[in-house]
Amino acid sequence: MGGVPITRDWKKRTKLVHEGIRRSQYGEVAEPVFLTQGFVYESAEQAAQRFEEAGEDEFIYSRYGNPTVRMFEERIAAIEGAEDAFATASGMAAVYASLASMLKAGDHVVSARALFGSCHYVLDEVLQRFGVDVTFVDGTSLDAWKAAVRPNTKAVFLESISNPTLEVIDIKAVAAVARDVGATVIVDNVFSTPVLSRVLDLGADVVVYSATKHIDGQGRVLGGVVLGSRDYVRKTLEPFLKHTGGAMSPFTAWLLLKGMETLDLRVRAQAESARKVAEAFEGDARLERVIYPGLPSHPQHETAMAQMKRGGTVATFVLKGGQPAAFRFLNALRIFIISNNLGDAKSIVTHPTTTTHQRLTDEQRDEMGILPGLVRLSLGLEDVDDLIRDIRQALEAA
Repeated sequence: MGGVPITRDWKKRTKLVHEGIRRSQYGEVAEPVFLTQGFVYESAEQAAQRFEEAGEDEFIYSRYGNPTVRMFEERIAAIEGAEDAFATASGMAAVYASLASMLKAGDHVVSARALFGSCHYVLDEVLQRFGVDVTFVDGTSLDAWKAAVRPNTKAVFLESISNPTLEVIDIKAVAAVARDVGATVIVDNVFSTPVLSRVLDLGADVVVYSATKHIDGQGRVLGGVVLGSRDYVRKTLEPFLKHTGGAMSPFTAWLLLKGMETLDLRVRAQAESARKVAEAFEGDARLERVIYPGLPSHPQHETAMAQMKRGGTVATFVLKGGQPAAFRFLNALRIFIISNNLGDAKSIVTHPTTTTHQRLTDEQRDEMGILPGLVRLSLGLEDVDDLIRDIRQALEAA
């Protein structure tokens, strides 16, 4: 068995279909699924040698690595422009491992304040419980980043587009601040997607994805991945994940490989629908605000266009009338489904105040701009005219 040689001059859509394929002696077309927990050695000497130092295409135990999982890691590393990657059981396993694998008591982290609720929990409670000092800042203020970093700052953490308020952070500028103190720049790039943004080119050191979102994009599996330099992935991240157990299932990896074949097509179609929906409802009298990085009215529109060229697949509405109006709106939608996922082929609507960010205090939500009337719209692959009509009739009901 062998992998397809990494061909760096392939374009992204070609890599999404072919990169990293390992074919067995049977020469199958689809990627094989290696549903095994362990591997057999031809001799005791071979077992000893592999535990001492496994080769590129040698495996020990599926918690450590698996051929199907390795195909996924190689494929996403190729489109991200990363030296290496390690796949995890979920997006939050990836977020936690990216941080915990490199931090110890007494270290300092600076993080953008506007985050997904579970990311905020990891930083605000879990890491601080183990003696890591965390400072939260307004991620859109470069002065705030400069004021927060210290000589013992080991990492800075941010979402390239924040969930759910869609703030866009100037990654290149923040990375320059972090480099001055030798801090590792970790970017959760879920909303920007590997199709629209390559944050390593902007100065990030480590990229994190919830593969549950656009990479699967069909509501089937949980998965995550951390990407970075080979030294970081193999010497810092891999030992942590091998021994703490946040491994990706081979079957999950196979589904993600199949999802990646259509990733570019899906994301571009979803981003176009998000743009049309945002433009259709900007200025609607029933809304306090439409938030979408692709709109010129967005405070960080120029940064978004410089980093992504498009506005992403998610738009946020703030309804007049607060939570009651938001609930009436959600309940009146006919095509959008109410769920807390995003990046799916199906259009999804979420009320963050009462779901993804419900554990935060009112003060924390106010600081992040998560208002009671705010709803997050993840645009799917339905006809955009149908989606616009669905939103219009739901606004009338609200």
